Amino acid sequence: MKLNLKKISKLFLKQHILVIGDVMIDKYLEGDVSRISPEAPVPVVEVNKEFCHAGGAANVAKNINGLGGMTTLVGVVGDDIEGNTLAKLFDEDTRINQQFIYDKTRRTTIKTRIVSDHQQLIRLDYEDKNFIKEEILNQIIKKIEQISLPINGIIIQDYDKGLLSKKLVSWIMVYAKKNDIPVYIDPKNNLYNCFSGARLVKPNLNEFNYLFGDYNDFSKTSKKVMLDNNFQILLVTKGNKGLSLFTDQKELNIPAIIKQVHDVSGAGDTVISTFALCDCINLLPKESAYIANIAASIVCEKPGVVPITKDLLIDKALKYCE
Repeated sequence: MKLNLKKISKLFLKQHILVIGDVMIDKYLEGDVSRISPEAPVPVVEVNKEFCHAGGAANVAKNINGLGGMTTLVGVVGDDIEGNTLAKLFDEDTRINQQFIYDKTRRTTIKTRIVSDHQQLIRLDYEDKNFIKEEILNQIIKKIEQISLPINGIIIQDYDKGLLSKKLVSWIMVYAKKNDIPVYIDPKNNLYNCFSGARLVKPNLNEFNYLFGDYNDFSKTSKKVMLDNNFQILLVTKGNKGLSLFTDQKELNIPAIIKQVHDVSGAGDTVISTFALCDCINLLPKESAYIANIAASIVCEKPGVVPITKDLLIDKALKYCE
């Protein structure tokens, strides 16, 4: 597929995307393993490196920023050290308008991965999955209503950490329809009946099968889900099998182009970020999906949760889009 990514990326600069979703810290402890613990049959990791990345919806904002777009990021963190740590990860991102709400009744979500020799040994999750209180929901709505810059698209990024209740999602969809803003959704909860009219819904294959059953006829089921729920576009990510795109009851399967997978963490964030930006500048859905597939392949070849950048995308696109 012939696409001029240098020209396309310049158009990203004028796009402003509102990202709403579960924000978190992706923390990494890396080290060497040379012995087994005498206390239990588990490896002893001698930690020599520790670092943090913005994760979840925060990583979506980082991806859009890396591609050149502008972002307003709305999320909830705990009123704790970790919440401040996550906020500081945006100090140098001048094109991300970080709008965190600090909730004294919950903790900031942290995913801690312990890694040795590029292999993840274990993941430790610190989180509060209870739905946000009415007071916090109202603060979120107020922040969205106060955004002065025109919004070109809205991304709803759900990691099932309690932010995206049925009430909030329903309000966002009404707000988007009223203001003629396309909505791109990465779902986790079974809120599909709230997503009617969405421009894009992007589950991964496991999420799709969990919600709709592991059907033998994936194509037929996908088209029915899309029609029944009034989605304009359904995009199912399938790991090393690539993407399946459904538009107007038409199906397009795009194979993965990953050479060597280091870490799939955050690949879905990259897909929805890239697709949304491409769609907002009026590329065809198949073109947007093709570029998103390339972007995802780049981040999968890198260890840890890392956002895509414009330069990395252009470099790889020279091979696949010329």
